[in-house]
Amino acid sequence: MRIAFLGTPDFAVVSLAALLDAGHQIVAVYSQPPSARGRGHALKPSAVHAFALEHGLEVRTPVSMKDPDEIAAFQALDLDAAVVVAYGQILKAGVLEAPRLGCFNLHGSLLPRWRGAAPIQRAVMAGDSVTGVQVMRMSEGLDEGPVLATAITPIRPDDSAGAVHDRLAGLGAGILVETLTAIASGQAVEVPQSDEGVTYARKITPAEARIDWSRPATQIDLQIRGLSPFPGAWFEAPSSRGPTRVKVLLSRVEPGQGAPGAALDDELLIGCGEGALRLLSLQREGRGRQEAGEFVRGFPVQAGTVLG
Repeated sequence: MRIAFLGTPDFAVVSLAALLDAGHQIVAVYSQPPSARGRGHALKPSAVHAFALEHGLEVRTPVSMKDPDEIAAFQALDLDAAVVVAYGQILKAGVLEAPRLGCFNLHGSLLPRWRGAAPIQRAVMAGDSVTGVQVMRMSEGLDEGPVLATAITPIRPDDSAGAVHDRLAGLGAGILVETLTAIASGQAVEVPQSDEGVTYARKITPAEARIDWSRPATQIDLQIRGLSPFPGAWFEAPSSRGPTRVKVLLSRVEPGQGAPGAALDDELLIGCGEGALRLLSLQREGRGRQEAGEFVRGFPVQAGTVLG
């Protein structure tokens, strides 16, 4: 089929690659405009943008898909279908109605739970035991369209959002290709979403990333895993150079009790409002990820140290 692909992050790259492997003609790739990243703040293309260029695909990066000229340019593509995977912009009727067969979105949750921007992170942070990925026909409402295909995966007790993200990206690419085949042959079945159990996965805010040690250890563990690897839950540790920001990328709830934020041993067992949390994988500012043993060799956190 003649397809336009709209996506931005790594999660979407897996689906774009699968569509190419399946033999679809990707007429145009839409992605968010390059953004300033890194120490030099140089403009860098998104993961989808970079992948598309490597494979000789036309890339368009409009600031807004609400622009009438952009809508007209999209309509002129003469598409069979459009596929949207974590694109990052709201699409209006002029875009949604342009392809012959419609626009289809791959969403990283079991709808109607976690409609919105950060479904994988929110599912982990909420302590959900299961999640999934679904293909739905797009409507103007936020993730409200009928569902055509579903793949499910458990959220394990040691899963980070990154681990769930990677599993869902692979599962999603598979059901996306299968669903497009069913749509082309007229065999796809669309199931309306339930009106019950609707939740919204709002964007992660910077304020949510700081660890509040007065909360129960179980809740802090979910926060850490839900924000790992990005943006990373963090605390401040005292050092000779002043407070040092440290991200925690993996943790484990363990028996123990002490003042919130206080180190209960020399191996990163930290007291919480209820219980204690063992910090397993960490990252200091300007450093790479380190396992706990390596971290404390270079940055000791002795029993009695209070983390902020």
